[in-house]
Amino acid sequence: MTKPLREDFSAPIDDRYFEDYVPGSVYEYGTVTVDEAEIVEFAERFDPQPIHIDREYAATGPFGGLIASGWHSGGIFMRMYADHYLSRVASLASPGLDELRWPSPLRPGDTVRLRATVLDARPSRSKPDRGIVRTRGELLTEDDRTVLDLVAVNLLLRRPAAG
Repeated sequence: MTKPLREDFSAPIDDRYFEDYVPGSVYEYGTVTVDEAEIVEFAERFDPQPIHIDREYAATGPFGGLIASGWHSGGIFMRMYADHYLSRVASLASPGLDELRWPSPLRPGDTVRLRATVLDARPSRSKPDRGIVRTRGELLTEDDRTVLDLVAVNLLLRRPAAG
């Protein structure tokens, strides 16, 4: 597991609950470098468009070279999000994403880091043992290009009362 690139939560990931996700907090983790072979391998299996699997075709295409599938970027994001940000003891589920964008391509050789910004956290109205956390998640390259931008929604247990 990689280390945080800036200040991390005060609670470790295996003792992190809803209350630890404070709106406005920003965390960065990383890094992951992608290579051409893994881009092609992922795309051949899940997104076999020529811009992802055929170097010669991609060179003449709109991006001027091979690029990773956006879904590959999503997989990289999810691994880093689960490894570093999402509680191992309080995460219940996710009802989905509010937004998902791929503003610039992920290319072979790019190194990305995860930036997670807690947008809001509110207790559940119907289930008092949990809360809802909305997080802006971004994958950023070493030159600060955003290759993935989304808003994740997670259901997290509230910290148990001491007793």
